[in-house]
This record gives sequence, structure tokens and C-alpha cells, in this order.
Amino acid sequence: MKDKLLQIAGKPEAVACIIETKHGLLIQFLLEEGFRVYPVNPKVVDRRRKPSGAKSDPLDARLLAELGRTDVHHLRQLKPDSELIQALKILTRDQDTLIRESTRVTNRLIACLKEYYPVALELFSKPTLPVALDFLKLYPTLEVAQQASVPELAAFLKEHKHPKPNQTAIEIYKKLHSPQLKASPVVTRAKARLMLALISQLEPLLEQIKEYDKEIQRLFKLHSDSKLFASLPGAGLRLAPRLLA
Repeated sequence: MKDKLLQIAGKPEAVACIIETKHGLLIQFLLEEGFRVYPVNPKVVDRRRKPSGAKSDPLDARLLAELGRTDVHHLRQLKPDSELIQALKILTRDQDTLIRESTRVTNRLIACLKEYYPVALELFSKPTLPVALDFLKLYPTLEVAQQASVPELAAFLKEHKHPKPNQTAIEIYKKLHSPQLKASPVVTRAKARLMLALISQLEPLLEQIKEYDKEIQRLFKLHSDSKLFASLPGAGLRLAPRLLA
């Protein structure tokens, strides 16, 4: 491809590449070889199609070429990123993928608990907290949880460094023994198995998301503008690196 482009234009900087993305191996290759890259929003091409709205790759390529020929001076040229910014972009995008996946699994876990063990969702502020997940693994059904005494619940909470283990143990005990609808034994056994399977998926995801936070923060702090972006209103642990990248 490089040779063909150079046969036409003679030198890389004479070629304007109009493309509907700014990510991927092709973009990386074009930038490294010195070609001018202008990413455009796909909606720009959509607006240039005829009223019929017919879409095809050859037609889109022609529309992009016409856009480059007539309006390239209005487009923003993509500049090569430093290795640090490249790493931050990749890591933050990949972490976003992991976060979306963890959200999906969390939603399935919540739906599962609602079917056979809804009171478990009332015991902790978030079902994804380590203490909440460990509680579910130790007490996977309402019947098992109801066998735990207040001292046992308090001991469990103390192991997890809970700030108010004794008081919270009493509250949990009361919730577990409050009047509530109970699922059948068949449903309970089946859903408890699914619940444990979902936790086995969720825990490594949450751990990897934390590891990504550490690496992203490490790289973020290496950038000369990190303090500036970190000081922006509302720019927290995850938003600041994404604004920079």
C-alpha cells in the first residue's frame, strides 16, 4: 500500500488520508510512515450521501475522497502520539471494556439474587464490594445465612475490617430473619450455583480493573501535564487520564 501511494504522490506528506477512525493498526502505520491522516466522524459521510441513503464501501470511499479534495483545510490533522500517550489511550480504552464487562456480570448477579435471595442485596451498600462477594460465597442461600449467629456474623465482618462489625451484624441478622418470600429448593439450588459462577467471573474482572488503575496512574503521573488535568473540576482517578489521552 505504501509503495502504491508513493507511486501516485511521490512523498508521504503529499498524501491526505481521510478515514472514519483514528484508532487501529492502519492509522498507526500511516502516521509512522509520514502520511497525513484526517479522521472524520462517520456522520459526516452519512450527510453527504444522496437522499436514498444507499451505503457501500466504494461509495463511502469516494465521498471521503471528495471531502479530502474540497474541505481538507477544514479537517483536523491527526498527529502522532508520544509512546506515553499511546499507552494511556490503549490502557484506558481496554479498562473501559473491562468495566463494561464487569457491569454486565454485576447486572446478571443482581438479577440472579432477585430470583432466589433478594435480601442479600440489602445487606451491603454495593453487591460488588469484597465483603459482599465473600458473604455470598460463605452464605450462598438464605437458609445457610439464617444459620449464622450474630457473633459469627460479627466475626466475619471483623475479618473484613468493617468499621462497625457488631452493630452491622445485628442489622444483618434482623434482615435475614425478617418475613420474606422464599424460593423453592429447586430454584434455590440452581440459582445458588449460577450466583457462584457469576462471582467467579466478576472477582478477576474487578481485580484487573484495579490493576489497570495502578498502571494508568503510574503512567499518568509521568506526563508533565498530569497535575493540570488532575486539578480540573470533577477530574478524578479515572477521568483525568482519559482527558489527557
